[in-house]
This record gives sequence, C-alpha cells and structure tokens, in this order.
Amino acid sequence: MSALKIKKGSSKHSAYNLRPNFSDVSETHTLAVIVDNEPGVLARVIGLFSGRGYNIDSLTVAEVDHTGHTSRITIVTTGTPQVIEQIKAQLGRIVPVHEVHDLTVDGKSVERELALLKVEGDGDKRVEALRLADIFRANAVDSTLGSFVFEITGTPDKIDAFAELMRPLGLTEIARTGVAALSRGI
Repeated sequence: MSALKIKKGSSKHSAYNLRPNFSDVSETHTLAVIVDNEPGVLARVIGLFSGRGYNIDSLTVAEVDHTGHTSRITIVTTGTPQVIEQIKAQLGRIVPVHEVHDLTVDGKSVERELALLKVEGDGDKRVEALRLADIFRANAVDSTLGSFVFEITGTPDKIDAFAELMRPLGLTEIARTGVAALSRGI
C-alpha cells in the first residue's frame, strides 16, 4: 500500500476540522444577577453551580428594590470562556431570574469588598500593625490590650495583600463580605 499524499494541515481521516477551537484558559468573571426576592431563589442559583461542578469564588446577595421585590446576586466565578457562557445561559433560564450581566465582559466595573481582620499581638507587633493599617487605610474598629480588629474596604487583591502582611503580626481571624460590583458610568 502506498502512502497518501496529503497537503500540510489536512487530515487523512476527515475533510472537516474536528478539533475544538475552545480555549483552555480559565478566566475570572463577575456576574450580576437580578432575581425575584422570594424564598428558594438563591438555593436554585447556587444549585445550578453545585450541580454542574462549578465553583463560586465570591457571593453577595441583597434586596435592591423593596417595591419591586428584586434582589441582586453578585457572583465571582472562574472557568473557561465556554463554561462562563454556559453558566450565563443556564442562569437566564431559571424562572425568577430577570437579568444576567457579565460585568467582566460588559466593560469597566467597580469592585469592592469589606473585610474585618483580628490581629493579636503586643509591643512592636502592635505598632507595626497600626502602621500597616494606616498605609492600607484600614480602620481600627475595636482595640483591646492584646488585639485589634481592623476594617478594610477595597479590591479583593488589596484585602489579600493586607491579610498577608498581617499574618506574621498575629492575624487570627478574618471575615469577608464578598465582592459587590457595579459597571462604571457611560
């Protein structure tokens, strides 16, 4: 049997390019979902993620319209572009969901998170913790002889950086609200 003379880039198996053109790169996206404020809606949205093996990096929920009884769910998730598109499509099919916005794709957005950090220490560690808090514009909202509780608002990266610097100074607890985000004005 003789060898086939196939042009470079062709396949001897098919005339069609069957290789998927999907990206394998994971991206982080911030989704804003407007839903009816009624029992079970959050569970349905979260169930969509857990049932399909998707992870939620951050989640915040609050009622945004008292008269219209609607809430805004802000979800930060990571996945390939195809997974993100699938998540948005599936969210849009849930009945109490009114709108799904991908703030990462729609343009520039403002993201903020609130965190409380408890730092225990004495002597030079207390002084250094106060100095770093001042640099990061964190407020001491509680102070005892052995600890501080700092309140910091900013991007998740800023909070991560502040927490990393506080670890060697005696960081014992951290509580984070999750990302709240809005798209920037026109």
